[in-house]
Amino acid sequence: MAASTSANKRILGKKSTNQQEVGPANSPVDQPPKHAEDTTSTPEPPVCPECGSTKLYRDGLRYPRSNEGPPIQRLLCRSCGFRFSESTLQRQEEVNILGKPGETPHSRSDVFKAEVHEGNLSGDKLAYEPSLVFGEDVGSHGVTVVGKSINSFRRYNSNCRVRVLEGEAKNLAQVEPQTEKAGAGATLDVKGKIVEYVWYMKKQAYAKTTILGRTQLLKTMIKRGARLQDPEAVKEFIAKQETWGDGRKANAVDAYSTFLAMEGLTWTPPRYKRPEGLPFIPLESEIDQFIAASGKVVGTFLQGLKETAADPGELWAIRWTDINPKARTVTINHPVKGHNPRILTISPELIARLNMLPKTSERVFPCLMKNMYRNFWLQRARIAKELSNPRLMEIVFTTLRHWKATMLYHQMKDILYVMKFLGHKTLKSTLIYIDLERALYGSGDDEFTVKVAESLDEACKLLEVGFDYVTDMEGRKIFRKRK
Repeated sequence: MAASTSANKRILGKKSTNQQEVGPANSPVDQPPKHAEDTTSTPEPPVCPECGSTKLYRDGLRYPRSNEGPPIQRLLCRSCGFRFSESTLQRQEEVNILGKPGETPHSRSDVFKAEVHEGNLSGDKLAYEPSLVFGEDVGSHGVTVVGKSINSFRRYNSNCRVRVLEGEAKNLAQVEPQTEKAGAGATLDVKGKIVEYVWYMKKQAYAKTTILGRTQLLKTMIKRGARLQDPEAVKEFIAKQETWGDGRKANAVDAYSTFLAMEGLTWTPPRYKRPEGLPFIPLESEIDQFIAASGKVVGTFLQGLKETAADPGELWAIRWTDINPKARTVTINHPVKGHNPRILTISPELIARLNMLPKTSERVFPCLMKNMYRNFWLQRARIAKELSNPRLMEIVFTTLRHWKATMLYHQMKDILYVMKFLGHKTLKSTLIYIDLERALYGSGDDEFTVKVAESLDEACKLLEVGFDYVTDMEGRKIFRKRK
């Protein structure tokens, strides 16, 4: 049995140790020794049922179940790689199934010899039509008991037209109206409408992130059974989504409103208010622990978010050409929606981390954004468990942006400076950090570092490092900076 197991391995393109070449037409499979007298005629060699080639390999033996009967020789075609056995050829000869299209050595009248159990083939024309390989009329599956080899069905595809019985036709007639009825409520070319929806938003100059988000949300609605032709049904659908928060429901309303605008229709949208809350602000020590325990790529990405307060999409899109190692700056040339491009200063530590990354692409982080998120989630769970700090599970990529903006306002008390640093186009988006700073540090006395300038050069140096001028006293200038 061990020999047969190794012989059954299928190796295409070269001879295996158990594959013996079968000769051409004048060389039989079992050729007697030369010294023996050839008293019988030379038998015909086996032919590949797929391509008709006589160039074959012996490819092991197949043993019947319960060891009943002799083993069956397996063959492998050298021309097309088709694998079959001698029993397959015997079955094809018995049931008159052709291995090659176009060969008709047997009469079509053999079809009349097939045993028929029930039903009527509804006409004599069926028997005189070309056989199965030509893709013409075929009797119902329940009519004939003529067996067919599995391998010989490779060329028989959906082009064959099946003739059903009268009882089967009645059942089909009952199914067709149900299909039309189910489609009557959703007569929508989904793929075509999605493409039209994307193109409509591009023509209206929507941001790329908006197009992607609304398209995915519309696909989800269609997949869950929302009927986009009926605005009232869409209202009911959105209201029943218990797993959606008010923010996601509001996004669904915006996505469907855009769809109706494309169709030239209007509706009275439901009113969902996006929840307003203060984001989670971790301690700087927790952020540093998180970065130190993360991998090389994720740790570098988190360090960049901490220092630049960039949006994750902005930092993910930076190129190597956007980084100036000598000036220690990074240029945000691909801002997200609602942000301005800007140049930010980074630390030597971040420069060193970036230099350790492989430069295999023009982008610093060439991986997909979803893969970056997936790696981050896995590492966050591991680090939170190792450090026994469940607060780390609250950290996301945008958390570092909120932390940096809060610290900047606490140090500078200049909301306009924070707005420019974050790249906001309007001050309304930045005002939230005033509330965050007050919530974290309260209204108590702030601590400052005070310096006195004796000359103009000293005053200039203090201004360069972030000190603010306060007043003159006794002919000297007093400066301070928040600790």
